Amino acid sequence: MGHFSHYETRRPGLLLIIIISLISAIFGGIFVLFMAPSFLVLEQPPQKIEPQENLELPIIPFKVEDSPVIAIAENVGPAVVGITNMRGHDFFNNPIMSSGSGVIFDKNKGYIVTNFHVVEGATNIQVTLDDGQHYEAKLIGYDRDTDLAVLQIDANNLPEARFGNSLELRVGELAVAIGNPLGKDFARSVTAGVISALDREITVRTSGGEEITLQVIQTDAAINPGNSGGALVNSKGEIIGINSVKIARADVEGMGFAIPTHVVKPIIEQLIEKGYVSRPFIGIFDFREITPQMSNWYNLPEGIYVGGVVSGGPAAAAGMRPGDVIIEMQGQIIRTFNDLQKILRTHKVGDETNIVVIRDNKRIELKVTLGEMPRR
Repeated sequence: MGHFSHYETRRPGLLLIIIISLISAIFGGIFVLFMAPSFLVLEQPPQKIEPQENLELPIIPFKVEDSPVIAIAENVGPAVVGITNMRGHDFFNNPIMSSGSGVIFDKNKGYIVTNFHVVEGATNIQVTLDDGQHYEAKLIGYDRDTDLAVLQIDANNLPEARFGNSLELRVGELAVAIGNPLGKDFARSVTAGVISALDREITVRTSGGEEITLQVIQTDAAINPGNSGGALVNSKGEIIGINSVKIARADVEGMGFAIPTHVVKPIIEQLIEKGYVSRPFIGIFDFREITPQMSNWYNLPEGIYVGGVVSGGPAAAAGMRPGDVIIEMQGQIIRTFNDLQKILRTHKVGDETNIVVIRDNKRIELKVTLGEMPRR
């Protein structure tokens, strides 16, 4: 009896364990049932999104006034003219002619600025306006050293371009070129780019074989031969340069040049007033640059060697002699002829200047009153 009684007292404990196990299993199943989907989602690979067919992008409204290039083309383009240079006839009596561009800058007097090389040697100059009308032009004056010329036509109700200040230009700003790149068939073509560089100096050879140095603006706006004399315009619609030359080589792309307006304006004012440009003149010739190598070889100072002095000229009157070497002008060191020219450009005829020369290893200071350069 005692053994039976002990067995009965242990049964309730076993039953309790079984009940607890069942309850745990039930709750565990419920937990897995509800939580399993979230675990499964995390482990699924990303779904590939198929592109929608006929997906339409929103259309952004465009207004003409939103584009400065369009405004420039419409407002400045009519003031750009075509110029035909007629130079007589060849052996077979065919007319010899070339073309270029120009810009009307005075609508009341019919004044047009262009490049000198566009009209050089012309026996007759024809100007074609935006509306197709043709006029014979008169050559008012020209300047070889800046490659500029002024023409005049007798016409009314002309469009007019206004000049801006090229001294305020910044590299990277908008530049729009307008001209006739390949003659009248491509009249008033518009190309856009940026100002690539300022204060460039390039040396070009004229038709007569003479070399001239031009102070220019560099741009990547396409400028082709017929664009010469056309307009380079800023974002305000102002002329900031007259297109002049282009480096045309197989290995060079996107380098166009224009004469800045701060150079153009005083030149055309003199051309209208005098028909030529009055420049200061020292009165020396047969000069050459003494390079560092030549300085070592010949025991001469670096500077400008004076080969000859014009009789009765400003330098002669000041006491300059052949064999002198110019090393300073107005307190600025002179090493090259370009250094001398830069200083001369800031002076006018009649100015008194101080020029230092070396003569027989002695430093001599001369006072030179600048004369007027003889016309060519």
